[in-house]
Amino acid sequence: MLNISLIGATLKSPFHWVKGLFATIWYGFPARRLTIIGVTGTDGKTTTATMLYHVLKHAGKKVALISTVSACIGDEEIDTGFHVTTPEQFPFQRLLRRIVNSGYTHVVLEVTSHGIAQHRIFGVRPTIAILTNITHEHLDYHGSYAAYLKTKARFLSRAKTAIINHDDSSFDQVKTYIKKHSWSTRVVPYAYRLLDAQSKRVVLDRFPEAYNRQNGAAVITAAEYLNLPLAQTLDAVKRFPSVLGRMQEVPNTRGLKLIVDFAHTPNALENALKALRSSMKAGQKIIAVFGSAGLRDHTKRPMMGKVAAELADEVVVTAEDPRTEDVNVIIRQIKEGVRTNRGHVHEIADRRTAIRFAVQKLARPGDIVGIFGKGHEKSMNMDGKHETPWSDAEEARLAAQ
Repeated sequence: MLNISLIGATLKSPFHWVKGLFATIWYGFPARRLTIIGVTGTDGKTTTATMLYHVLKHAGKKVALISTVSACIGDEEIDTGFHVTTPEQFPFQRLLRRIVNSGYTHVVLEVTSHGIAQHRIFGVRPTIAILTNITHEHLDYHGSYAAYLKTKARFLSRAKTAIINHDDSSFDQVKTYIKKHSWSTRVVPYAYRLLDAQSKRVVLDRFPEAYNRQNGAAVITAAEYLNLPLAQTLDAVKRFPSVLGRMQEVPNTRGLKLIVDFAHTPNALENALKALRSSMKAGQKIIAVFGSAGLRDHTKRPMMGKVAAELADEVVVTAEDPRTEDVNVIIRQIKEGVRTNRGHVHEIADRRTAIRFAVQKLARPGDIVGIFGKGHEKSMNMDGKHETPWSDAEEARLAAQ
């Protein structure tokens, strides 16, 4: 079927399309030689993609991974760039060619809406495409939630099988879009509640967080459509290690539960804080440290302030890649959403100082300190031009000494 929306998107970004075409030709159409599983969505992409990669490796498949954190080809881990999920066209096709030449047959690919809209994944028609969710993010780029949703749905409609979160509010709209624009794509719903009893037990035991149970359900469903034995898949899920910067616990001698997480959207922050709150014991409190990136979606900032003030006992609002924006203006915009707990919302523009204030001044033994927004990232952009080396986990460790 002729995909009119794809043609429209091409006309809006002809440079990206041509660049994608040239890159694909230059490297010899490597995607055609691979079974590609694409994972897209607002939140949960990295965990889902990495877990599926782990499952495929456990099943003995020759599989590579291209994700937010890195690209993994065998024992080699390749940094794909600062603040980048889907690499640009030529680096991306070069990676695929290298994967093919190294004898790999499968690739798990984390896909962003920017990567789709800018044709960074030109030439990729995934065997399976997974949608984790579509929530409030990147509206500065796409202009509206509807346009953002259509971008995600366009990628899904290129797959042989689209595996979609049945519990997400986007499900019906995405399914309708796919049915309208692709006669050949099979739509498969998934949800934790739809798993069989055995799978539910394994996922529940492995993941205390509700959102990660949904990610686990996506992986188990995808594995089924990749014809992997269920027992083997569940064994791999049991053994799945944590992902760097995703609910990563930082050891310390202060008696704190010190967490670093990539949550940088209202939905992700809410899910992370709810998960931490569900593990609290009497007398404990949650301290949340976070900011919002500069030159990105402004509308999510007060939403994040509202969520943090409602779910954390103490909130420290700080810098997170302000780029050329004034970090104090960003902080004020975040605080505009605060409706409760106002006296416990603190403004500290310097992120290092903010983390130390949370750990050393606000927290007491037994408390939970969550540092959100940067996760695995290795740099911070303070002026729009330069990337300064940065690690939330290392800063948390130093603060807790």
